[in-house]
Amino acid sequence: MLAACASRRAALMERLPRTACAVLFGSREERRNADNAHRFRQSSDLLFLTDLSEPETVAVLTPGKDKRFTLLVRPRDRQAEIWAGRRAGLEGATELYGADQAFDIRELERRLYELLDGCEEVHMLIGDRPEHDELVGRVIARLRRNERNGGRAPRRIVDLGATLHELRLVKDEAAILNMRRSCAVTVEAHLLAMRACTAGKYEYEIEALVDYGFRRRNGLPGYQSIIAAGKSATVLHYVDCDQQLQPGQVLLVDAGCELAGFTGDVTRAYPIPAPGQKPVFTREQQQLYEIVLDAQLAAISVARPGATIEEIYTLICHRLAQGLCAIGLLSGDPASAVESGALRRFFPHRASHFLGLDVHDVGRYFPDDQPQRLQPGMVFTIEPGLYVQPDDPLGPDWQGIGIRIEDDILVTQTGHEVLTAELPKRIDEVLKLVGSGVTLLV
Repeated sequence: MLAACASRRAALMERLPRTACAVLFGSREERRNADNAHRFRQSSDLLFLTDLSEPETVAVLTPGKDKRFTLLVRPRDRQAEIWAGRRAGLEGATELYGADQAFDIRELERRLYELLDGCEEVHMLIGDRPEHDELVGRVIARLRRNERNGGRAPRRIVDLGATLHELRLVKDEAAILNMRRSCAVTVEAHLLAMRACTAGKYEYEIEALVDYGFRRRNGLPGYQSIIAAGKSATVLHYVDCDQQLQPGQVLLVDAGCELAGFTGDVTRAYPIPAPGQKPVFTREQQQLYEIVLDAQLAAISVARPGATIEEIYTLICHRLAQGLCAIGLLSGDPASAVESGALRRFFPHRASHFLGLDVHDVGRYFPDDQPQRLQPGMVFTIEPGLYVQPDDPLGPDWQGIGIRIEDDILVTQTGHEVLTAELPKRIDEVLKLVGSGVTLLV
């Protein structure tokens, strides 16, 4: 991974002017309650370029200077490390993480003053944290005041996302390898959930199995898992996970494993069987499921270099509308249902997003006001869904049904690869697995 990070830094510096300086601030520890902190997660941008997962870390890239890669980190501290874990320190920053030089993070403002001196541009994530903007602004102001003594202050501050995030959008070999691993573990965890799904359990029990599936491979949830039974599945980001599973409901599970920073993102929906009984979709549930699956399969089939996420979304909208018109849930013709916005009653979200170090990964969807064209190495989701709200006037047979089917797609040179293809979604395959019983993996 460190070799990949070095290649990424080199690629980024090639895209920067030689007189520029890029400043990347790491994440900070966030308090959970009292003196207890949330589990630390490094800034995706800093992780992408350094693989250094410690709080209070700043990376500075200066392509036109002799020492092009600088890290500012916490120094070694024996007493602090006894309590909170080992630190790389200044020596580790250079010897382990490849920095040309390293400084104590407590000297950040002074060292930034030295590093920015002579640079014409500062590239950073503007507006990410106001205190970072203020710090760089103070440093530039000090340099400007010192110009009479030979200092040279930067003249421009540039959004680093314009270069770095486009670099992250197309995955390198190391990133694709990690995406494959995270998707494979995601599939394993979903299979546990499917086999365990029976009425009487609680959503949090299914969530615990999903978490177990992640942790047994040294993974973590890439986002808060959605384990939604019955009407909860019509809440797109439902995370309470405290309701009991009832027979005849649909269980929607949206969960993804993060490994080495990269996350999967998969959704399946299936009927909840009574204990000892086989799972069965109601007529209404199955009709919606078949429409969603048809739209997803059609969308996946057109994923290839040169296609756009906007085209895929349009195709999904028309396939969903066509299916809903055919069963009478929408009136008129499918094109009118899409154009009028009537479809949004049942399909209120987009159908894809980029995937990588963040579940909603970086990358512009409309560069230069035109839809982003897919390129080999991009990874994105395809996730159509249909939702009938609990108070919908269609009546009780339809109310409270939520169906979403989501897979992770790698764009290849000749087409695409479904990274999560091993997780069943055709109705006959799903019904064979649901409620079949869990054998914990060892």
